[in-house]
Amino acid sequence: MSDLPNCPQCDSEFTYEDGIMLVCPNCAHEWSSEASADNDEDGSVIKDAVGNPLQDGDTVTVIKDLKVKGSTLVVKVGTKVKNIRLIEGDHDIDCKIKGIGPMQLKSEFVKKA
Repeated sequence: MSDLPNCPQCDSEFTYEDGIMLVCPNCAHEWSSEASADNDEDGSVIKDAVGNPLQDGDTVTVIKDLKVKGSTLVVKVGTKVKNIRLIEGDHDIDCKIKGIGPMQLKSEFVKKA
């Protein structure tokens, strides 16, 4: 067989190359072959909205007003969040925001400070 990686979306082994992209014929998911090389041994690298890699303990700044689900609170643009912790899942940042409390954020809505 080929040495191409399985599809990250449906785990199909029938992926193929199309130029610099990898394509899954089962679910039609396309991804960069360079993106699969960015993964380190224990998982993928989590990046902020600008593309800077994030690490545990970093300080980030919120780049968009975020409504807190289940309340009337809003995390405002420019809010600094110190000492983040990276986790697995859709919301990949675990943190405490002053005045709001513990919550999880998506890395696409923050930039490294």
